[in-house]
Amino acid sequence: MKKTDADELSIANKEIAFQHQEKEDRAAELVVANKELVFQNEEKENRAAELVIANKELAFQNTEKEKRAAELIVANKELVFQNEEKERRAAELVIANKELAFQNTEKEHRAAELIVANKELIFQNEEKENRAAELVIANKELAFQNTEKEKRAAELIVANKELAFQNEEKEKRAQELIVANRELKNAEDDIRKLNEELEQKVIERTAELEAVNKELESFSYSVSHDLRAPIRGINGYTRILAEDYGNRLDQEGNQILQSIINNSKKMGVLIDDLLAFSKLGRKQVTLSEVSMNDLVSSVNKELMFEEGENIPVFDIQLLPPAKVDKSLIRQVWINLISNAIKYSRHKANTTIEIGAFEQGKLMVYFVKDKGAGFDMQYYDKLFGVFQRLHSQEEFEGTGIGLAIVQKIIDRHKGSVWAESVLDQGSSFYFSLPKN
Repeated sequence: MKKTDADELSIANKEIAFQHQEKEDRAAELVVANKELVFQNEEKENRAAELVIANKELAFQNTEKEKRAAELIVANKELVFQNEEKERRAAELVIANKELAFQNTEKEHRAAELIVANKELIFQNEEKENRAAELVIANKELAFQNTEKEKRAAELIVANKELAFQNEEKEKRAQELIVANRELKNAEDDIRKLNEELEQKVIERTAELEAVNKELESFSYSVSHDLRAPIRGINGYTRILAEDYGNRLDQEGNQILQSIINNSKKMGVLIDDLLAFSKLGRKQVTLSEVSMNDLVSSVNKELMFEEGENIPVFDIQLLPPAKVDKSLIRQVWINLISNAIKYSRHKANTTIEIGAFEQGKLMVYFVKDKGAGFDMQYYDKLFGVFQRLHSQEEFEGTGIGLAIVQKIIDRHKGSVWAESVLDQGSSFYFSLPKN
């Protein structure tokens, strides 16, 4: 029972505390409301004071407007007076202008009459001057005609003398022409004899040339068989010595054997190049339409590079087709591209540009590299057989490749040339007639 009373007392105390808290909250809100009411009253007094000032300002503006209205009425009256004065002056000015226009019209009439009179007088004076000038000209013309007649008479005398002299000269020339015709007939007889002798000499030279060609063919056969066999024998026996007895020789001996092998190989390549060069003069040129781009692509695909060798970057432009002997022009591309690769071998970056351009009635093709180049003062040696502008130790070769290129292009009625700067690269060009 005591526990229940204690609980109720605790609840009653909490209720009382809650009510006291509510009263304090209401008192605080009442304080805030009173402050808000005081602020609003102050704002109303401020607005009332501002309204008083605004009313005074409005009364002052109304007074000013009344003054301006009075001044505007006076100004309007003054403006009406001025407009009336202007209308009177305008009426007077109209009358004056009409009088002035009438006077100007009269003056223009008198001026026009005076102009007509002056023109008539000028025309009459001009007519008199024209007649006088015509008379002077007629007199001069008459004097000139008389002078011309005298000159013509003198010229006629001279012409008659000249005609007589020409007739004498013609007779002399006729005699000289007779003599010249006799000499010409003798010369024709001599020329006929010379032609007959020349024909006989051509026949003899043709026979000699055929004999030389046969001897050349025989020589080529001899070179291809009689020279190749010993070279192959030297190369083969030297290889046997190197393989079977190389361990018995010192280093210098093995180097000598390897030098013999290398030189015999070079001799074989040189013989092959010589045979190819000699056969060019006898090979029949068969012309057909050839795609240069396809031909260059096939040549590039067949290029062989050793491991670690600097492989070039090819910049191949559009190459117009040409009417050529495909196998011969293929050899031209092989030689020029191989040379560009060989002489660019020692450069860090190898770029080879292949292109073409028109030059009149010719199509020019080119191969450009940025390799070793050559000195242009030795240009005359460039296309000669066995002529090399670099040593064998720097770049291998036989010195026949460019001679083959020139001979092939000559047989196509074209030309080949080159431009170069030492250590900066070379550009090789060859031209062919357009289709």
